[in-house]
Amino acid sequence: MSPAGVQEGDDAGEVVHPWLDHHQKELDAGALFVLKSKGSWLHCGYHLTTSIVAPALLSLPYAFTFLGWAGGIICLVIGALVTFYSYNLISLVLEHHAQMDNRHLRFRDMAHDIMGPRWGKFYVGPIQFMVCYGAVVACTLLGGECLKTIYLLSKPDGTMKLYEFVIIFGCLMLVLAQVPSFHSLRHINMVSLVLSLLYSACATGGSIYIGLSSKGTEKDYSLAGDTPSRIFGFFNAIAIIATTFGNGIIPEIQATLAPPVKGKMFKGLCMCYAVVVVTYFSVAISGYWAFGNQAEGLLLSNFLVDGKALLPKWFILMTNMFAILQLSAVGVVYLQPTNEVLEKTFADPMSTQFSVRNVIPRLISRSISIIVATTLAAMLPFFGDINSLFGAFGFLPLDFVLPVIFYNLTFKPSRRSSIFWLNITIAVVFSTVAVIAAVAAVRQIALDADTYQLFANL
Repeated sequence: MSPAGVQEGDDAGEVVHPWLDHHQKELDAGALFVLKSKGSWLHCGYHLTTSIVAPALLSLPYAFTFLGWAGGIICLVIGALVTFYSYNLISLVLEHHAQMDNRHLRFRDMAHDIMGPRWGKFYVGPIQFMVCYGAVVACTLLGGECLKTIYLLSKPDGTMKLYEFVIIFGCLMLVLAQVPSFHSLRHINMVSLVLSLLYSACATGGSIYIGLSSKGTEKDYSLAGDTPSRIFGFFNAIAIIATTFGNGIIPEIQATLAPPVKGKMFKGLCMCYAVVVVTYFSVAISGYWAFGNQAEGLLLSNFLVDGKALLPKWFILMTNMFAILQLSAVGVVYLQPTNEVLEKTFADPMSTQFSVRNVIPRLISRSISIIVATTLAAMLPFFGDINSLFGAFGFLPLDFVLPVIFYNLTFKPSRRSSIFWLNITIAVVFSTVAVIAAVAAVRQIALDADTYQLFANL
């Protein structure tokens, strides 16, 4: 299956690739309208960076509180190396099939052809949908929390509740969700890349400032809790790190590339991981150094103690605003698999993308998906605990395990080769970690269950 269009530019007035006449009839509306293949490697880099380098990285100092200095840095390095390796493997598999005139545009299509129809339909498809839609809910909740922080800084005795700010952020998402295709997000995601650098720099600078001043808490880098708590905390931290490196939509991002695709994804990944190294390590190390085992689940929360700002209010407001704007871009990127399914279900591939027949169902279905996500975020302010479970069940298999399996099944490297056993080792180790991390996430949900309350003002 080949993509619909290939020329870079706007959605109108495209020069269409000659493959189109032969393959357009084979494409469903989801692939034809949402996964348009018109982008360059630079656009691919924007999409990759937005999907990986998100405000979730501000939780890395918190993960370090369960791992310590050595464990935290080692896990961060391993996470970067393994995901960069895995994403390259999955890209090579996609390129291989594209060269054989069988280009896969979706993760579930890969699983269907490589592992069998049931794997695509009953495992990869549902897991990817759960993870990506969960990311949309999590972005909406986090966006609401950042808006509430700005509000309380400006009006400490304010009476507005968290769910009200979640709804406000949901309105922004409602507008952005109408962007017609993944490729159409390229300019938004370019701005998103800049925003990720800005709030990471602010978080790092703020942490260093507080760490050097007398305003911060006394630094303590010891691991808190009894032995069982430390063990489960260790695996919970691994799930957090895996989620920050998680993507889950590599095939869909590669689908936005104009053919021929060979080599373009690698360039995009190099660009993305240059940003990853700069942001992840600076935020994780500076945040843990400044706050030790008192680092909060979201680093920006450490900038306030009992409602008192440890940094100038304008600085905290600016940092939160950068994070809010980027969260909207991240949420829309992870909405693309949902949009693709909705488009496939309700749109007519024989009509044009902007015909009344397709625009009205698109507007209604995407609006409903955002309304549902916003409702869940407002209703479940403890969604972070649930998202850890999604990370263990979803991001670890999709990003650490399946790519190496796809590579071995596609290229069939010799059992005497080092790459075969490296891939087997990665698959076994991270499958085990996924199971244990899922247990740790369930345990955390059980421990926190007494504090759960619908529409709570956390």
